Amino acid sequence: WTACEGGLNYASDLVRYIRKTHGDYFGIGVAGYPEKHPESATMEEDLRFLKEKVDAGADFIVTQLFFDVPLFLNWVKACRAIGITCPIIPGVMPIQAYASFKKNIVGLSVPQWILDGIEPIKNDDQAIRAFGVEVGIKMTLDLIEGGVCGIHYYTFNLERSTRLILEGAGLVNKTDYIKKNMPWRSSFDEKRKEESVRPIFWANRAKSYISRTDNWDEFPNGRWGDSRSPAFGDLDRYGVYLKYKADEAIQNWGSPNSLQDICKLFVKYCHGETLTLPWSDQALALESGTIRDHLVELNSLGYLTINSQPAVNGAKSDDKVFGWGPKGGYVYQKAYLEFFVSAETLERLKHRITKFPNITYNAINKDGDLHTNTNGCKPNAVTWGVFPGREVVQPTIVELSSFEAWKDEAFALWEQWSRCYPQQSKPRELLSEMAQQWYLVNIVNNDYHETDGIFELFREDVVAAQADQVIHEDIEKLDKVAISAVLSSVVEPVKA
Repeated sequence: WTACEGGLNYASDLVRYIRKTHGDYFGIGVAGYPEKHPESATMEEDLRFLKEKVDAGADFIVTQLFFDVPLFLNWVKACRAIGITCPIIPGVMPIQAYASFKKNIVGLSVPQWILDGIEPIKNDDQAIRAFGVEVGIKMTLDLIEGGVCGIHYYTFNLERSTRLILEGAGLVNKTDYIKKNMPWRSSFDEKRKEESVRPIFWANRAKSYISRTDNWDEFPNGRWGDSRSPAFGDLDRYGVYLKYKADEAIQNWGSPNSLQDICKLFVKYCHGETLTLPWSDQALALESGTIRDHLVELNSLGYLTINSQPAVNGAKSDDKVFGWGPKGGYVYQKAYLEFFVSAETLERLKHRITKFPNITYNAINKDGDLHTNTNGCKPNAVTWGVFPGREVVQPTIVELSSFEAWKDEAFALWEQWSRCYPQQSKPRELLSEMAQQWYLVNIVNNDYHETDGIFELFREDVVAAQADQVIHEDIEKLDKVAISAVLSSVVEPVKA
């Protein structure tokens, strides 16, 4: 960080400036570090800096994440001992994935019971989240017993764990919080209160969808109606954005020099080792975690998945993974996959789909070259719910004109990602080439009774890849045997 001339160097400078300029108009919160800021030489020095921020006019402190509650409570005592009297709010981050947990605990004190509990389940995403809720409940209860004035939870758009923690700690009744009425998070915009259906394509980029439809006077009903009448906002007006700036994107997504590097990145996303992709502003959805192994296989084979949902045949509406809508209902889903593939792979896939009568698909490239086995006009409901006293609700669809609007954004994100790297660099050339030549594909298995039916479409690829792996391993073994034989032929005469 280099301040501009006459600018502000530290948070305390900013707090002081706000107070001097605006008086008490703003409430100001500042950050606290129970295990000291990494740039502070000692805890004593870090506490002095914290007190300087408070003395400059801060009203309250929110802490960085921690897992050692006794250590935090002792830190609060140290703050009080040097004259910090404002509220100190502990920041709690529920554990969502093993990889992010290991990354976040660098330099932190973590109780042994947490480390012992997480290691045996590190490859099970659902078990990790459930354990994270247990940890959060215990931390919450210990913090309340320790006399904290409140707790701040870092949800990172994954609010369900926080809700379960609040329930488990007895802070809210299980029926008190608002369960989602739709499979997607409803907007708070008053004019969208009648919105009852969305295309599935923006599932991982909800903000973009809301931005591109904010000029709609009314929203399609559950049957979508004439989907061609409401126009999506132009990309130039609303902009195509990445979650990160260039340096942050490189830090999170690396510098891919080959297709294999990109495949590995997508696999890491499926495993929770990276929490975002250019097409996904948040971690892999809980329901997609139930098909994670299949997604890992597909991404390893070059089917770069950006959206998915498993088949669901009558899950209760209060199901913690699949549930939505009013109590006493049942929800259903058709299996859905959306991914990027090369033109060559698409041709093989199209031929294979002809053997699967229940599967429909749409594929399109940046220039609008469309391939489909649908009639192209009617929307396909891929999520629906049956609830007491209501007609069937069909809130999520696959629909061609919306897909064509989405494809412009999807391919523009390839270009945005490529611009994070220098001109004429290998990553930039690779990503730009894929944006120009690859296809965006969505596939629906219309038989929602088939749990894994959609993945049978890729069985040939999986079997071929497994065979290649066996051959590769056998060759390695033969090489080792040959090397051993050569060494023996050399060593034995020398010994003699």
